[in-house]
Amino acid sequence: MRLATAALILSLTMVVTTDEEDNEHCVYEALPDTDAVICKGLEVFYPELGNIGCMFIPDCNNYRLKITHWPAPTVKFPRALEDATYILVMVDPDAPSRSNPQSRFWRHWLVTDIKGIDLKKGKMWGQELSAYRPPAPPPHTGFHRYQFFIYLQRERTISLLPEENKTRASWKMDRFLNRFNLNEPEASTQYMTQNYQDSPNFQDPGGRSRELKESPKQR
Repeated sequence: MRLATAALILSLTMVVTTDEEDNEHCVYEALPDTDAVICKGLEVFYPELGNIGCMFIPDCNNYRLKITHWPAPTVKFPRALEDATYILVMVDPDAPSRSNPQSRFWRHWLVTDIKGIDLKKGKMWGQELSAYRPPAPPPHTGFHRYQFFIYLQRERTISLLPEENKTRASWKMDRFLNRFNLNEPEASTQYMTQNYQDSPNFQDPGGRSRELKESPKQR
């Protein structure tokens, strides 16, 4: 009985030690100043990572693979006015790559009619015009910026045009903003990541081929 207990304690200690070692190798790197200029008052939380606003997704623990499958993050605007209504926009301006953004902007998420009292708590209880699509940058296209903007909603009804609903790529975001008198964002942030297969520290779980199941339609 004592041997079994000792073995259990040893195995648990090894698991904890391994987790701690993995976390020690995780480097949370802030974005350079040129990319940090849009980071103003908005918080974006993903599982395991916490608030990733204005950061690179760490190249450890397969986070750059995991984020392509995680559900929508928690987005908080602590300074939101409780009686105001807001719009959330998430886009990739670097589609298919930052050096050749022919498909800018790729619309990842669009939510309207968000009450300020909910936004302060990170609750996206609004009208979802474009459901959340996780980041999935194509291989060999470098780092992509994933940008979040919060706008004060002045119009009672916000909608996408039929042609905007046909595709998420090459979205004319500026036209959308002008159409509904959406000026400067109230808050914004972004994070950056690249395709997980381009990461030098990528580890294939189970020792299988590096060609894991990919997200549909990478962008």
